[in-house]
Amino acid sequence: MELITPGIGLIFWTSLFFLIVLLLLRKYAWKPILDSVDERSRSIEEALQSAERAKTEMSRLKAENEALLAEARAERDKMMREAKAAADKLVSEAHEKATEEGQRMIKLAQEAIQSERMAALTEVKNQVANLSLSLAEKILRNQLNSTPAQEALIKDYMNDLKVN
Repeated sequence: MELITPGIGLIFWTSLFFLIVLLLLRKYAWKPILDSVDERSRSIEEALQSAERAKTEMSRLKAENEALLAEARAERDKMMREAKAAADKLVSEAHEKATEEGQRMIKLAQEAIQSERMAALTEVKNQVANLSLSLAEKILRNQLNSTPAQEALIKDYMNDLKVN
């Protein structure tokens, strides 16, 4: 019956221990974890801004490319057929290269963002796992630091084995 309705002392000490652990976690664990997540968030935001700047730069380059294209067309009218073919080839290669470079930069930025996000999640998961293991170890050490507690635990295990 003691397991179903625990005593007031057990409730008191369990609550006290829980509050102590909660305060220790709040003071030493949550702040570094949240700071780490915030730092990762800032780095991801900076990467997004960098991608936006790259996109703006690509638009500027495209505008410059269009201006060059118009100038090449004006000169093309003055040149012979051979010069016309060479200018068209050069313009189309420059356009393809600018497009490929822009797509490559955007893809690299997206991969970097995804990689940083996954690294942040992995780091947070690892920290939580380490803290959980450390907490469980401390709880078990405190509960089993006396010989009577160890003997009681062994007897409980033996009774469970006999029943099974």
